[in-house]
Amino acid sequence: MSQKVREEMLPRLRQRYVGRGRQGRTRMIDELCEQFGYSRKHAIKLLNARTGWGGDPSVRKGRPPAYGVEVVEVLWRIWKVSEQPCGKRLVAMLELWLPHYEAEHGRLSPKLRKQLRVISAAQADRLLAPRKAQCKHRGRSGTKPGSLLKHHIPIRTDNWDITKPGWLEADTVAHCGSSLEGDFIWSVTYTDIFSGWTSLRAVWNKGAHGIVEATRDVEAALPFAVEGFDCDNGSEFLNWHLVRYFQERPKKVGFTRSRPYHKNDNGHVEQKNWTHVRQLLGYERLADPEMVTEINTLYRELWEPLHNHFCASAKLVSKDRHGAKVKRRHDRPMTPCDRLLSSDAVSAWKKAELRAARKALNPFEINRRLEAALRPLLLRALHSSRPTGSLHCVHAAATLNA
Repeated sequence: MSQKVREEMLPRLRQRYVGRGRQGRTRMIDELCEQFGYSRKHAIKLLNARTGWGGDPSVRKGRPPAYGVEVVEVLWRIWKVSEQPCGKRLVAMLELWLPHYEAEHGRLSPKLRKQLRVISAAQADRLLAPRKAQCKHRGRSGTKPGSLLKHHIPIRTDNWDITKPGWLEADTVAHCGSSLEGDFIWSVTYTDIFSGWTSLRAVWNKGAHGIVEATRDVEAALPFAVEGFDCDNGSEFLNWHLVRYFQERPKKVGFTRSRPYHKNDNGHVEQKNWTHVRQLLGYERLADPEMVTEINTLYRELWEPLHNHFCASAKLVSKDRHGAKVKRRHDRPMTPCDRLLSSDAVSAWKKAELRAARKALNPFEINRRLEAALRPLLLRALHSSRPTGSLHCVHAAATLNA
């Protein structure tokens, strides 16, 4: 139907449609569908329109919204502070975050609290989508192959016992900016496969001594004993210092490595390199050794408690292929702390310590302290982002001297 025919026919058809009974309306709909090939729903919408083509644009079609602006505001504030989770994780975290939200922004009405507790993950995503729309460059790989101990450290070819905590995966992240030349800071990430509990430490130049000291510091702070340690084939891990650290103790720790060029073998820690390191420090070059202590304080006192106690994650349960499609099923999103509290392998006194530690924390206060500490740190990183000892720096210095 052309625009001219629409303008001429539809007003008359609508007048006839309003004045007819049920059977007459049915015949008119059938005739419109037969002549122009419309579906019945589309024909009904055309004949029911009050003004113009498609109805009154000022009148919202469909059911009235079930959730108002107040629900969107609460979801938005929690979403920003909790590191922008997806809808499934956000809804699972609301029960944990709402008491702290009320302490920060005042008590919620019973109706609003009920709406937040029954909202679905898909609805939360739909409500936040317009605000998210209003709101990278890739880094370089700093893994250098360590061939010295490849024949002494076995490759992990099967799955570890992941029914209890204590089995760690480790990886390093280079804060080198756009060049791996010179000296700079590295972040070492340790992730427990069972719970997702993640610890981070900053080291200078990822030497063997610094990696061992970071591992010792992390192990002393973990709420569980280390049973196994798995890493990639980087020289920072494949060295005798780390081997002796895990082997020269009354109960040896299993030390294995992944297959070369198969980063999915360490998928649990690889994904944390983005969520826990890059989202905090970005891709700028950190070339000031004095920043190591400050970053470790940031990791230990603010970033780790926020993620381990208040940020939920979902674990993959199964993955089935149906033709060209892959169907994945995940478990209910839980925080690493909650996964440890649900484990029989964690002692009762350790669970009491975890509950007391989380009770003493306020995620909104942690976020404020994090923003205040991170801003001067990143400003210093921008001033010292030029790689030391690089070729273009040497060339620039030679040009100035000439």
